[in-house]
Amino acid sequence: MGRSKKGRCVKRNKQINSEEPVDLVRAPHSFVIQRGLPGGHILELTKDFRRVMEPYTASSLKARKRNTIKDFVSVSGALHVSHMCIFTRTELGMYLKLCRIPRGPTLSFKITSFSLARDVVSTIKKQMVFEEAFKHSPLMVLNNFSGEGMQMKLMTSMFQNMFPTINLTTVNLSTIRRCVCLNYNSVTKLIDFRHYAIKMVPVGLSKGVKKIVQAKVPNLSKCQDFSEFLTKPTFSESEAEEDPTSHVTLPQKLSSRGNHKSGTSAIRLIELGPRITMQLIKVEDGLLDGQVMYHEFVHKTEEEILKIQKSREVKKKLKENRKKVQEENKKKKEAMKEEEKQKSLKGMKKQRSESDVLMHKAAKESYEDNQVEEDDDAQYYREEVGQEPDKDLFAGRPKTGDKRPNSYPVKYKTKKLRLDKNVKNGDKKNKKFGNKNRYDDEKYSYRQKKKFGVKDGGTKSQGNKKFFKGKGSAHGSKIKRRRN
Repeated sequence: MGRSKKGRCVKRNKQINSEEPVDLVRAPHSFVIQRGLPGGHILELTKDFRRVMEPYTASSLKARKRNTIKDFVSVSGALHVSHMCIFTRTELGMYLKLCRIPRGPTLSFKITSFSLARDVVSTIKKQMVFEEAFKHSPLMVLNNFSGEGMQMKLMTSMFQNMFPTINLTTVNLSTIRRCVCLNYNSVTKLIDFRHYAIKMVPVGLSKGVKKIVQAKVPNLSKCQDFSEFLTKPTFSESEAEEDPTSHVTLPQKLSSRGNHKSGTSAIRLIELGPRITMQLIKVEDGLLDGQVMYHEFVHKTEEEILKIQKSREVKKKLKENRKKVQEENKKKKEAMKEEEKQKSLKGMKKQRSESDVLMHKAAKESYEDNQVEEDDDAQYYREEVGQEPDKDLFAGRPKTGDKRPNSYPVKYKTKKLRLDKNVKNGDKKNKKFGNKNRYDDEKYSYRQKKKFGVKDGGTKSQGNKKFFKGKGSAHGSKIKRRRN
């Protein structure tokens, strides 16, 4: 049976040449990193904030100390990253910086208090944390952000642009599973950050019917009949406390059980965490390094602002001049490298041509030296005898240096068959059993006598034993056995 043909070892990756969808490219992506002093639960808070920003964030980003902001900015273009959230910790407190990549602006917030997601979830009686909710971006809800001032408008646009926009005509309500709520207190100037999971519950159903609709196993131990369980007008405590303003009519069917199109359902929010209370401190024009457009605590006069602007312009001009000088020096170095390269290539070509000429000359001289001068017999005959030779005198002779052709066949020696000594002597008995005859024994003893000069055939007697006096002990033992 023939062997089957082996298939491909590596599967073709269909995603290599496939383009990313337009919605994914246009959606705002983010980096969430941590800087400054370690400790104070800053690492856990960073992970919780990444959870909030999913799925358009680098959830498993590993930022090391040696990574600078320039490293993240250089990578952001290929990964469609538009925002960067930096949690920093100093001796004075903890801060959050929201940056727009690549040119800013940068908003700096001071975190006055926070609670981690695990602490928030542990305080809830009915926890609802499921992975399906984090496959789609949350809904952004802003409250009381309509104050006056440039910083309020900038802060509002920054929070809105951190999450993808929603088209109300084409949105699928089943994908809206989370929401981020930001509340601004105009008196204390504090911002409350909250993260919730959205749950839709059908309204107008009894507790028993709702359990059946939601595919839950009912407890019928207190009911005598199943109809009693269905008609029992009992409501849960949460339903009795519900506000009628939370009831909505669904324009489309949801993936959760019991929520049908044109049906009435109640919206419930379950907190996922983290909780952050922060205050806007500073607004910068650039990316972590630019003109301060707003500061909560530091106020400067117009003269100080002009001085700062002049010093910035001077620094900017110096930087541009340094860049020009660096570019000129770089071009000069490249030109010098190119000249040296051309010179080296010319030298290599010249060296090769000279070496080729010398090699040809040496080969020609060696050929002329090795060439044997041919003897002209006819000319020699003319000079010595003084007559023209006959035509057939030197016609058949080969020239000097030519190899004479073989006029005779090559003979090869035939290998003679080597016969056994027993066959030569005609001893049939020895031929049959393979034993050596007396002639061989006498011949061997004669050799030993000639070699060692021993009269008794190369043996020496010591007591009643005889042993061989030759070179090898094994061969001597054979002779000894034969003589015994």
